[in-house]
Amino acid sequence: MNNQNKMIQNMDRYSRQIRFKPIGEQGQRQLAQSRALLIGCGAIGSTLADILVRAGVGYLRIVDRDFVELSNLQRQSLFDEYDVTNRLPKAVAARRKLNRINSQVQIEDIVEDANPTNVESWVHDTQLILDGTDNFDTRFLINDVAVKHRIPWIYSACVAATGAVMPVIPDRTLCLRCLLDQSVPPELNPTCETDGILPTIVRAVASFSATQALKILTGNHSDVNLRLVQIDLWAGRFNSISVARPSGAHACRCCVDQRFDYLEGDAGQQAISLCGRNSVQINPQPRHELDLDQLAEKLTRAGARWVVRNPYMLTAGLDECELAVFPTGRAVFGGTTNPTLAKSLYAKYIGV
Repeated sequence: MNNQNKMIQNMDRYSRQIRFKPIGEQGQRQLAQSRALLIGCGAIGSTLADILVRAGVGYLRIVDRDFVELSNLQRQSLFDEYDVTNRLPKAVAARRKLNRINSQVQIEDIVEDANPTNVESWVHDTQLILDGTDNFDTRFLINDVAVKHRIPWIYSACVAATGAVMPVIPDRTLCLRCLLDQSVPPELNPTCETDGILPTIVRAVASFSATQALKILTGNHSDVNLRLVQIDLWAGRFNSISVARPSGAHACRCCVDQRFDYLEGDAGQQAISLCGRNSVQINPQPRHELDLDQLAEKLTRAGARWVVRNPYMLTAGLDECELAVFPTGRAVFGGTTNPTLAKSLYAKYIGV
């Protein structure tokens, strides 16, 4: 008997949710058969994963490029000090924790950076895409792949005490590119590193987003709130605007013209600053597989203060910064927000 059949048979676990009339037993059964993709498992993403797994989603694919750090624990509810000490990738740490919360849910962890070469392979068997990311380049990539494959997705974002949630539903709403034609320049885009973040806004945004997800995954499509909801939790203000698709024609490169700039690799960055991390990620294109054992020896010879290797990644202390390298060649340089420096260090220490 597979996990989804077990979940359907063991409805007592979800009895309080079933008593909520808009879901009921039929909605719970639909939820048990549903499949969702979560891209990004940081603050919002880990909270979304926790809610959906406890609610009884059938299958959850978690994609995240990062590993757990001490500063994450203030707001990222799935992780603990064990994960920090062992420098576990967030997707792996989340899957382990979620398996202990609800063993009936099938959870797949992918330690990858979402980019044009891989994102389409993750969406073909999913009904919904959830945004747990921290930058607009990746959100525009999600928007492209969702529009192209006609899959609903939910935009979610927060910083300081403010946040926003918006559903993007094929034929029913505007897409993200309708509202924002291009990525926000880093100097105009506040981050957790520059403006901080309250754990309470994370919970508020994730709750709004997860509720929209539950409506979609339980078949309550007509109940989805077709609005961009904006929250200032510190001030106690809520605002929303309609994102329902207009009846007449409107201009959009993505959902109208079917031009997928980010998915086709015509837009986006190879080097990007990571929210709240004082770090820069280098994602080489084309990608290449690294032998991390050989790289560990190379970094030791180069004078690294320390080198730590686990099955998922290699980390090292360099004179200039801290380095985390993944088998695909992706690297994160901690201690700098300068993409030029990060590219230089990549060439110096990794050399490909």
